[in-house]
Amino acid sequence: KGVEVLSSKVTFEGPVFRVVTDEVREPGGQPRRRDVVRHHGSVVIFAVDDSKSKRNPLILLERQYRHAAMQYLYEVPAGSLEPGEEPLAGAKRELLEETGYQAKHWTKLVRYFASPGFLGEWMQILVAEGLTPGDAQPEEDEHIELFAVPLSELLREIDAGRILDAKTIAATLLYDRV
Repeated sequence: KGVEVLSSKVTFEGPVFRVVTDEVREPGGQPRRRDVVRHHGSVVIFAVDDSKSKRNPLILLERQYRHAAMQYLYEVPAGSLEPGEEPLAGAKRELLEETGYQAKHWTKLVRYFASPGFLGEWMQILVAEGLTPGDAQPEEDEHIELFAVPLSELLREIDAGRILDAKTIAATLLYDRV
C-alpha cells in the first residue's frame, strides 16, 4: 500500500541539514506527523595501509570531540557531501582535508541509512588503499588527532565496547568479513 504525503514544511534550515515536518498517511491508514532530518548524504573512508602487513593492515582512525555524544570518539574519516557532489569525489576531498592522505585505489563497500526512523541521511563507505601521506587541511572547527591502528587491535577495541561510532564499527566489520 502506498504512502501519501498530506503536507510538508521546512521547520528548520541549517548549514548541514534541514528538518522537514510532514503529515503522512503511511501503511495502516492513520495520518501521522513525521519530523525528518534531511541531509545531502555522507561518505565514510576506511583507509587501509597494507604496506607493512597484508594480514594485519594499519587503519586510519581519528579521535575528535563530538558534542552530540558529549565525548571524544574514535572514528574512521568521514564527512558530508556538498550538494550534487559524487561520493568518490567527496571521499577524496574528506580524506585529504582530515588526514592529508591520498589513495590510489577506491572500492565501494556499502551504502546505508544511519538512523532511518528520523534521519534521511545515507552514508557511503569506501575503502581507500595505496595511501600516500601529506598535510591535512582541516576545516576551522575540526580538531582531529590521527592514529594508524592495526586491524586486529581495532577489532579488539570494537569487541571490548570501546569504539562507539556506528560507521566505524560497520566499516571495520564489513571490511574484515570481505
